[in-house]
Amino acid sequence: MESWGTGSFENDAATAFILEVVEDGSVAVEEALEVALDPDITELAAEEGARAVAAAEIVHVHLSGDTAQVTDAGLRAWLSELEEGELSELRDLALEALDRVVGPGSELPELWEDGPSETSRDATEWRAELQRLRAGLEGQTG
Repeated sequence: MESWGTGSFENDAATAFILEVVEDGSVAVEEALEVALDPDITELAAEEGARAVAAAEIVHVHLSGDTAQVTDAGLRAWLSELEEGELSELRDLALEALDRVVGPGSELPELWEDGPSETSRDATEWRAELQRLRAGLEGQTG
């Protein structure tokens, strides 16, 4: 996974995922979360982890109405067309997926912590972004 920022949408996997969401809709969001939680996957690959984080961010943005994290025009347009609360049933799934992404058996935290010195310095910021996202999702009742 190529990384260029610590935000939920600031990596190549998330950028590609956004295109899928715009084309396939909420089914792509749900699928990304479910892949991260698949009990048959013993090691969650970085790409799947990044997609799950992006999916969780999409759920949060929709529930909160805070689009500050969304810079992609296509995703903004897609989100604006959703009915209020349409993704609310994915909130708990998003929280579980975030736990899996930062938990044991996930490649993403390892890449942030064991990468080049500039990447490992960003690991703290990346974890803070995930905590922000988690807190936002926990604060939404759908």
